[in-house]
Amino acid sequence: MKIGLYFGTFNPIHVGHLIIANHMAEHADLDQVWMVVTPHNPLKKKSTLLDDYHRLQMVYLATEDFPKIKPSDIEFKLSQPNYTVNTLVHLQEKYPDYEFSLIMGEDNLKSLHKWKNYEVILAHHDIYVYPRISLETDNLELKNHPKIHLIDAPVVEISSTNIRNTIKKGKNVKPLLPHKVWEYIDHNNFYKK
Repeated sequence: MKIGLYFGTFNPIHVGHLIIANHMAEHADLDQVWMVVTPHNPLKKKSTLLDDYHRLQMVYLATEDFPKIKPSDIEFKLSQPNYTVNTLVHLQEKYPDYEFSLIMGEDNLKSLHKWKNYEVILAHHDIYVYPRISLETDNLELKNHPKIHLIDAPVVEISSTNIRNTIKKGKNVKPLLPHKVWEYIDHNNFYKK
């Protein structure tokens, strides 16, 4: 089985995340997309980051109607701070019959050369890249690498940061969130302070 790993804090998960994940599940050479919820990095400020399990619950709620998209808490069980290369090794050991690929935005591809052991990742895993709006078009040396697959996915410019800020201002964000995620946020009064 070919699994695409879509990493993120998903704070909160929004319709843009689902559009990309679904597009990859339906149009890339993948059997499933796993939404890997990244735990809190102890070196970063946590003021707006919800608890890991609340963010995981929102991913469950958002993906339950998408049989090819699955939530994953795999990084919750790994030592922190965590690196993608370590997660990939762990997954390969746990699921030896699966083939794991990464899903990332074009903006992340530009900085891939700064990732820990990025050469190891490229040697063993395909990377599916979706377009992002960016003023900078240079610094994409890796785009011609045989393991890099540029996918003509919709360009989605919805930001979790903007959603949190909009909620804090008391504005309506319902169109930007899966309905059950919006209900969960509203019920728990998340992001209002």
